[in-house]
Amino acid sequence: MKRVSTADFRAKKLAGQKISMLTAYDFVTASLVEEAGLDAILVGDSLGNVILGYDSTIPVTLDDMVHHCRAVARACRRAMIIGDMPFLSYHTGHADTLRNAGRLLQEGGAHAVKLEGGQERAETVRLLVEAGIPVMGHLGLTPQSIYQLGSYQVQGKSPATAEKLRNDAQALEQAGAFALVLECVPGSLAATISRELQIPTIGIGAGAHCDGQVLVSQDLLGLSPRVPRFVKQYASLRQQMLTAFRTYKEEVEDGRFPGSEHSY
Repeated sequence: MKRVSTADFRAKKLAGQKISMLTAYDFVTASLVEEAGLDAILVGDSLGNVILGYDSTIPVTLDDMVHHCRAVARACRRAMIIGDMPFLSYHTGHADTLRNAGRLLQEGGAHAVKLEGGQERAETVRLLVEAGIPVMGHLGLTPQSIYQLGSYQVQGKSPATAEKLRNDAQALEQAGAFALVLECVPGSLAATISRELQIPTIGIGAGAHCDGQVLVSQDLLGLSPRVPRFVKQYASLRQQMLTAFRTYKEEVEDGRFPGSEHSY
């Protein structure tokens, strides 16, 4: 079974074919995403919010990312695995950046890394690409900058900030990024950036004209108590799980479980 590669991403953009990507942080979820045939799995630092219970991605460590990447990698033979570089893992010098990104590939089993930031990260992207590490960029709403941004809100709404995002996207492409996530930006701006770039764009809250889409799997499945406007819930598993847990509790307490058919 052929592994999806960065070349496949580029070929899909050239052919006008959409790229499909979801997050996964564990073996079971990753195996289902793999079986469904999606192109890529993002092991995002969003695991801080949806798995570890933090109120932001800031506390997520590199060890956390390696641990969850490794679990996902065990499930996948075809999907490309992209691991997020967490907060401060690519900010403290070239040696640290290379070492940390290398851990995601060598220990975590990822095939590429993702990092946040625009022109200020171009040199970092170039460093990693020259070392043979594929890099996906991330612009727009960048959760690792939430303390600076102040809130989770749409980015690039003014002419000045829209122009900056376009320039940032060009800088990341020129530095060697193979793809670019656009998060929470106006659809018209995402469409413009997608037309201007040779590399594919992956949208999350960025409209229909990106070259691909990514969502947090827990949001898509209806497991998250609150979801952003841009999320479409394809299932309602939260209520189904709650019902199942309550039913189990009742059957244990009144002696209906286990029955004879569940006993040796």
